[in-house]
Amino acid sequence: MSGTPERRKHRVIDPMSDTATEIEPGGPAIILVEPQLGENIGMVARAMANFGLSELRLVNPRDGWPNEAARATASRADHVIDAATVHATAAEAVADLNFALATTARQRDNFKPVRGPVVAGRDLRARVRAGQKTGILFGRERFGLYNDEIALADEIVTFPVDPSFASLNIAQAVLLMSYEWMKSGLASEEETVFSGPDFVPAEKHHVQGLLNHLETALEARGYFRPRPRKPKMLDNLAAVLTRPAFTEAEIKVLRGVVASLDYFTPNAPRGAAAPARKAKAGAPAHGRGEREEEAEG
Repeated sequence: MSGTPERRKHRVIDPMSDTATEIEPGGPAIILVEPQLGENIGMVARAMANFGLSELRLVNPRDGWPNEAARATASRADHVIDAATVHATAAEAVADLNFALATTARQRDNFKPVRGPVVAGRDLRARVRAGQKTGILFGRERFGLYNDEIALADEIVTFPVDPSFASLNIAQAVLLMSYEWMKSGLASEEETVFSGPDFVPAEKHHVQGLLNHLETALEARGYFRPRPRKPKMLDNLAAVLTRPAFTEAEIKVLRGVVASLDYFTPNAPRGAAAPARKAKAGAPAHGRGEREEEAEG
């Protein structure tokens, strides 16, 4: 397959939910220059599909195309694999673009602006919205792009990596730029695809009810020792239990736990509200025998 693909909607199946989504065409074309391994191409396709990109262009792939290893590692990103086009040179792959970025981890001797991925992603989004066709060039797995291939691009994009270990797997590099592309289209960069419930802190009387319940249960078990320290110990408990801003539902859970501990031990019911325990045969009703029985419970 060669040439520029028809820009049409793709029907994508989410492998986690088996739900179908229509992906609008658009976004930068991902251009892989002389990729070596079909597995890497498949992982690139998967990364693209994760973040809504669908146009993959391959420049002289070493193992030819189509490539079953690519499809196997694409993890059902078949729409990207099926629409991929093959080009003889990088110049041919960018010929129809209005704007192209070249990725590199090494400083080059040229006069091109150098961008970070965040700024590059925002600029790509603005250009696509203005109707421009854009693309991002990614180099060979072993040594990246030649200088004459970088010369085809308008700007350079580089990632803030550790200079002592700057080499990225090609799929990782595509993933980073695809993420920045997706993020640049959100109303807020803090936006997520789904949200948790709204947590409204419980009214203060619910919190106080929990504290009173806990104080009663702890008092029955002699927790407040020595006695003169009880006010301070209660203050500490209040500080611990009010800091998380529990919801009313969470307080109900905690009170249920306290109630269960208040009424039961592993051996028998216990606590002021539980049924009275039967005295052991031959044991005195009060004194040392009663204390031993409580210790066993």
